[in-house]
Amino acid sequence: MPLVRSTELLQHARAARFAVGAFNADNMEIVQAIVEAACEERAPVILQVSGPAIRYAGLALLTGIVKTAAAEADVPVVLHLDHGDSLEQNVLALRAGFTSLMFDGSRLPYTDNVAITKQIAHLAHIAGVPVEAELGKVLHKGAAPEDVAGALTDPDEAADFVARTGCDSLAVAVGSVHAMTAQEARLDVERVRAIATRVSIPLVLHGSSGVQPESVVAAIAEGVCKVNVSTYIKQTFVAELRAAMDASPAEVDFRKLFAPARAAAKERVREKLRLFGASGRISGTGDFRSPPTLHPGVHIPTGDVE
Repeated sequence: MPLVRSTELLQHARAARFAVGAFNADNMEIVQAIVEAACEERAPVILQVSGPAIRYAGLALLTGIVKTAAAEADVPVVLHLDHGDSLEQNVLALRAGFTSLMFDGSRLPYTDNVAITKQIAHLAHIAGVPVEAELGKVLHKGAAPEDVAGALTDPDEAADFVARTGCDSLAVAVGSVHAMTAQEARLDVERVRAIATRVSIPLVLHGSSGVQPESVVAAIAEGVCKVNVSTYIKQTFVAELRAAMDASPAEVDFRKLFAPARAAAKERVREKLRLFGASGRISGTGDFRSPPTLHPGVHIPTGDVE
């Protein structure tokens, strides 16, 4: 299938109360694992390319890998810029054919975050591409509990931010932490509910690898429609790669070492798709199995993006 915008997927997820899995596309094997799991699970999926991945492999190469995998898939696939840190990076991604953008201005002063997000949304919307923004700060592993609590998204500020920027989805800080290697965090589900009642767009959860599964499910029930996963997939990929190397120290055909790592990553993607309620949502023709009951004000657009 050709790449699709995230708009339709997230609006459908919001109406039907499930979440689309968004996984970081860091190399060929990970992309294959994500897309194969999504096809087998009949789930829509978002493949994300981050700044560090672009610096590692290059924008054109990663874009080409994802586009090729999407073309061979029979479920909807989105190519999304993860944590874009500037107007320039978003424009480059837009020109490269990304079908979803993100500007992360969460560490900027509020007025600057509003101004740049609004500018990017204006440019992207001319091309029919949606924009994810971030408000509040999702901190990194090692952050003190009081710092995490102090960085949470304010529901009233979220309403003002969305109204002023015109963003299409909003990443919120509700208790998750980036790069955690153990599932220990619990989300502020009441805060998710409060934000969801004040904004009319899908909510996004970053840093889900370190969140207790039942807490993720509770947040999805209250309005989270996109859940980002990275560290959880990398953990198993690296562990299986190390095990394969230890078992065959003389092996020089790296494909034989990468194959079990790819297979293990695929199973973790499958696990998350099922947890998010995304499995079984896509029919054999590549469409949603049945239209959900829409909540007031929710509109589901149609149309693919090459």
